[in-house]
Amino acid sequence: MTFDAKLDGYLKDKKKLVDQALEAYLPAENVYPSALIQAVRYSLFAGGKRIRPVLCLAAAETVGGDIKTTLPVACALEMIHTYSLIHDDLPAMDNDDVRRGKPTNHKVFGEAVAILAGDALLTEAFHLMARTDLMPEIDPAKLLVVVRDIAQAAGYDGMVGGQTVDILSEGRQGDPDTLNYIHYHKTAALIAVSLKSGALLAGANTVEVNALEAYGHHIGLAFQIADDLLNVEGNKELLGKNTGSDRERGKLAYPALVGVEVSRQKAFELTQAAIEDVALFEERALPLRWIAEYVVERSS
Repeated sequence: MTFDAKLDGYLKDKKKLVDQALEAYLPAENVYPSALIQAVRYSLFAGGKRIRPVLCLAAAETVGGDIKTTLPVACALEMIHTYSLIHDDLPAMDNDDVRRGKPTNHKVFGEAVAILAGDALLTEAFHLMARTDLMPEIDPAKLLVVVRDIAQAAGYDGMVGGQTVDILSEGRQGDPDTLNYIHYHKTAALIAVSLKSGALLAGANTVEVNALEAYGHHIGLAFQIADDLLNVEGNKELLGKNTGSDRERGKLAYPALVGVEVSRQKAFELTQAAIEDVALFEERALPLRWIAEYVVERSS
């Protein structure tokens, strides 16, 4: 079996688990207020790869845990990611009309409902993580640590902070420190905490948690650099969204600051660092090595 086939099979299996769990946790479209539930489900089931929840499950699996016990937290991470996409696409932010090959949420449901759909997803994520009845095997004290870490990675010291600096930097002369701040906080923080959370919930020791979190930081940065490159070189049909938007908006991005080739080399180096981070797990980390390589080789 080829590398591509193995990775594709692994991602599909884990995505299926996450999708089934999300379907079980969410209300049906006809539940009142149906306009809000429809908007939530529209973006949550728009065909995302589920990278963050998959990494959460993969981390738990790598340290020998039962991945099913981590599913509520994995699904919460996807809810937080989806809320951020809905809000990022709004006219006041990135003003995008297409996401994953479909009209963006606000184009279908209007700006007000799109904002509320994002709010609902973020709030429901924390409600889901507080459902100790869904995770009876998990020590509530450990779950509280995970909730705290995810809140930090999603808030002003993480994703929201990175997005703020990203927006404020548009059209301005950039520098590497600012760019790294944006990429680390906007993207890498939530990816790293996905791995850390899966490891903690599965009972990993400190060395294992630190290794998986370091892996997350490295592939998180590589993932965002790859996104920057796809915005320049990618096929919009495969991406399911418009390309060239970073340049048009004057966004601070790796290709604009250091060039395409240097950006590609940086992503490769980060991927190799990530693979080294999980070397201590030997064969158990094989899926994580596949995912690291996929991050820089993907076309969408």
